[in-house]
Amino acid sequence: MKKIKHPLAEVFGHLTTDFGTQAIRHRKNRLCPFNNIVPSCTKDKAKDPLGVCSVYNSDGPVITCPIRFREGWQIADDAAGFFFEDDAKWTSLTEVRLRESDGKSAGNIDIVLVAYDDNGKVCDFGSLEIQAVYISGNVRNPFAHYMSNCKTNAEMDWTNELNYPRADFLSSSRKRLAPQLMFKGGILHAWNKKMAVALDSHFFKTLPKFEEVKKPEAEMAWLVYDLDLDTKANKYSLKRTKIVYTKFAEALHTITRPKAGNIKNFVKTLQAKVDEQLESPPDNQTIESPFDD
Repeated sequence: MKKIKHPLAEVFGHLTTDFGTQAIRHRKNRLCPFNNIVPSCTKDKAKDPLGVCSVYNSDGPVITCPIRFREGWQIADDAAGFFFEDDAKWTSLTEVRLRESDGKSAGNIDIVLVAYDDNGKVCDFGSLEIQAVYISGNVRNPFAHYMSNCKTNAEMDWTNELNYPRADFLSSSRKRLAPQLMFKGGILHAWNKKMAVALDSHFFKTLPKFEEVKKPEAEMAWLVYDLDLDTKANKYSLKRTKIVYTKFAEALHTITRPKAGNIKNFVKTLQAKVDEQLESPPDNQTIESPFDD
């Protein structure tokens, strides 16, 4: 396989080298093929969307847009299999506001799966959060360059450009995933409702190892996916690689607990900074009291 020298794995749902009818149409009309709330891509800016669905990592494409996970609504089927019995009737609702006891917003739940009886009455529900990966660096510049002339720039070399975009797994967990679990997850856990998290396999590998439990005992399900390249169709397809079942409190504790480094190394850092500020060791001096007679 030819080495790819730019970060863009998928643009408006297609490879940069795909010039089939659908790919051309999606790029021309800025369309999203993955069940966005509207036909168009709305990522970043509705009028000038950043149509990058995934970027290349060292070992494959990483999903950077949460809407990308909606392909074929497999994530909803997988979550429903955890929340409900096999014969349950259910539907899904997107962007449902969750509130704390004082009425303040705790944020929107990405997808709520709702089970209902023969009369349409809600009898159960579960929360599905989607966690795409943040990007460090500038991805709009290579995207804009590619879109300026797709055929010419389909295999562009972006390796020497400033702020080359890369997947930022650490920020994705600390700035997004952990707060989601603490606030929205905390409320759902208090209600004794199950929660599922859909995320990319590359991201999942960077998280601390969870203590797994059997499905009937689980309060959380981690739905892990990859983008699998179909060489005949010349496109990536969403593929579930595994489901990891955990307890909620244990998972939250694992993901929010930092691993303490060696204190001696920190003291060395402090000493180096102090040495930079002081040209010579300070003299200990006794200051006479101004209040003495």
